Parts: sequence; structure tokens; C-alpha cells
Amino acid sequence: MLDPRKLRLLRELARRGTIAAVAEAVTFTPSAVSQQLSALEREAGVPLLERTGRTVTLTPAGHLLVEHAQAVLEQLERASAALAAVRGEPSGPLRIGAFPTAARVLMPPALAELARAHPALEPMVAEIDPADVSGALRAGELDVALVHEYDFVPPVTDASLATEPLFGEPMYLTGRATVADARDDPWIMNKPGTLCHAMAVRACQAAGFEPRVRHHVDDFDTVLAFAAAGQGVALVPRLAALSPPSGVPLTELPLSRRTLAAFRRGYGGHPAIRAAVAAFHTAITHLPLSRTRLTGASLDLLE
Repeated sequence: MLDPRKLRLLRELARRGTIAAVAEAVTFTPSAVSQQLSALEREAGVPLLERTGRTVTLTPAGHLLVEHAQAVLEQLERASAALAAVRGEPSGPLRIGAFPTAARVLMPPALAELARAHPALEPMVAEIDPADVSGALRAGELDVALVHEYDFVPPVTDASLATEPLFGEPMYLTGRATVADARDDPWIMNKPGTLCHAMAVRACQAAGFEPRVRHHVDDFDTVLAFAAAGQGVALVPRLAALSPPSGVPLTELPLSRRTLAAFRRGYGGHPAIRAAVAAFHTAITHLPLSRTRLTGASLDLLE
């Protein structure tokens, strides 16, 4: 009988590439991960890993088992969700991941809605960059997470996750009418490795130039403060610029950011996940997502 816990480790190895990376993701020691994978090979009866020095790769049988493992793990998530539904009202811890803008703007009304509708739930929010969400969900560190997708940037979720669209918002450029107009300006961008940084760099490349990045700042309030101080131009999403500093003109661009709820595939029917997603949708009705005019000191809704 193949152990689902070991199948999860094999799946993580296929995605992360090294025993050390798997160990870090699941908070095991590398030795423990290696022992578990060796035990899985004995259960399978065929070699799953090919070891060359310190390098470990999956054999064809290993890749085949990973494909089946995903289906098995998805069915187990469905079984867990079905049993939770039988128990009735969702209760207990609910681990939610959110990127900073969503944590600041969307999560407070969503948490209030969850407390009203499902008082037995105990939501626990952790800020996380969407690029790190897939691993955290697969490892069981999170139950549901808010992620975003940008134009020019591939989706960050993988086949082990399912998503539900929540809302979209336009991107704004500080200080210039078009991205091409800012080719000679210094730029303020998020740190390398984040989706926001990748989006901004690729938007500049699509306009025909490589940006000259002066500052790396993740917090959009700080980004706008730097822009107000004349430190460069930046791309910011609407929800990060609801109250921009005075003197920072913002131009809406034909670029967008889309926010989705992500969870493990098969787990979407769990009552706690459905409660969280419903609370997100309710909270969205209170967000200023209709067409807006940003003036540099206020935001006017154009209904």
C-alpha cells in the first residue's frame, strides 16, 4: 500500500528539485525526507529516484507515480471536505494567506463577515507573496489564500491547486501618461522575485526599454511616498492607491491585476473554504472597484 504522506514528498521533489528544498518546505530534515522516499520506493517495488552524487532525479516510474499521486491526493482532499460537510457548521482554525494590499483592504471586512456568519471559525491570516502560495498550500501551511495575477506574468498556481476569481483592478502609472514616456526616469519597484517586480519589468520591456531601478520597495504606501518625493515613477494597482499623496498624478493604464482565491484541488468543497470565499465576495461589494478618477489627493468614483 502506498502511503499518501510519502506521495506528497515525491510530488514536492518533482516540483522543487532537491531533497533539501523539500525538507525545508515540510519542516523535515533532509535525512528524514530521504528515508521516507526510500521507503516509498520499497512500497512501489520499482526505482523512483536516480541518485548521482548529491543530485537526485525522478526515474520514468517516479514521474508516472507523481501523475497518479496528484489524482490520489486530490481525492483525499475531496474526502476530507465531504466529511467536514457532514459534521455541519464550519469551526476551528482557518489559515488564510494574503498579499499585503489584500490584507489591508479586503481582509478586515472579510474577517468581520466570517465572524458574523460563522462564529465557530478561527481565521488566522498570514501575509505572503503570491509566488510562495502554491508551496504553502501544498505543504498544508495554509488552507486558502488570496493570490493575484498580472498582465505579462504567468499564473503562479500549479496543477495541484484550484482557484476562484474574485475581482480585477487596473494599474496606474505615477507621474507619466504612458510607460514609454518613463523610459528615462528612475523606477521604484518591488523586490526582485515578486510578481509585482516581474510585471513592472515586463511592462517596460513591452514598451521597448529596460527600466533603471533606483529603489526596491514592497509596500505600496511607501512606493507612493517615494514618488511624491520625486524619487522615480512606479506602477501601482488601484487598491494600493485609494488615497495617494498630494502631488502624485496617476494615469490609468490598459493593464490589470486580478485577484483570486486559491486552495488545494479537491478541497474547494470544504465548508470552511466555502465560508471564506463567500466572505471574500461579500467584502468585495464594499470595495471601490467601479471606474475611478485618481487625482493625487483623493479618489472619485465615476458611477
